[in-house]
Amino acid sequence: MIDINKQIEFWCEAAKEDWEVASDLVDRNRVRHGLFFAHLALEKALKAHVCLVTQDLAPRLHNLIRLSEIAELSLNPDQLDVLAEMNAFNIEGRYPDTLSPPPDKKQALEYIAKSKKVFQWLIDQL
Repeated sequence: MIDINKQIEFWCEAAKEDWEVASDLVDRNRVRHGLFFAHLALEKALKAHVCLVTQDLAPRLHNLIRLSEIAELSLNPDQLDVLAEMNAFNIEGRYPDTLSPPPDKKQALEYIAKSKKVFQWLIDQL
């Protein structure tokens, strides 16, 4: 039998750790990697919500919008926009043939600031 509380705790703690790594990398101007980890942190926070709602293991998906739908979250349009924007950094971090120039540090910090609001909201809802 699956221990759902253990799954939720795992995803939540891993998300928080990845968020710290994301922030640190962007601060050190490792923008592409930092935004990849920001996506990963959002993904893991969403997977905690999926486990909570479905009472099952989270699917092996990376699409933040789809995960939010499975988690049955009531996100506002701004939050959905952030998730949609951040999806791009998952693809760029995994598939080198799709690499476009990374945002500059200023743009990356803006992505981090917008994403942090969504990330914190997700964590606060658990």
